[in-house]
Amino acid sequence: MMLYALLVVAIVFEVLGTSAMQAAQHFSKLGPTLVMIGCYAVAFFCLSYTLRAIPVGIAYAIWSGLGIVLISLVGVVAFGQRLDLPAVLGLGRIISGVIVINVFSKSVVH
Repeated sequence: MMLYALLVVAIVFEVLGTSAMQAAQHFSKLGPTLVMIGCYAVAFFCLSYTLRAIPVGIAYAIWSGLGIVLISLVGVVAFGQRLDLPAVLGLGRIISGVIVINVFSKSVVH
């Protein structure tokens, strides 16, 4: 369970880093750029620890899939971006895929 907690921390910091990247405006703002670098460092550090027991493909599928969904929500809430129906349907399929991996795959450590 600790590895999944680290995976969640990796996902959260990846989303924070990507949000800071938006705010950094092509690295022209020092504060958000430093936040982005720090968040990505924490994200990859935590992700690397999860690979001790979770296969890399599974860990990366969960990390990237949930990261995509969460950063899309941040884009809507924090940056006023809009998602059309195909985007929402696609994000729903990503969530479904992560659920299928975690519930049915024997590759995942439970």
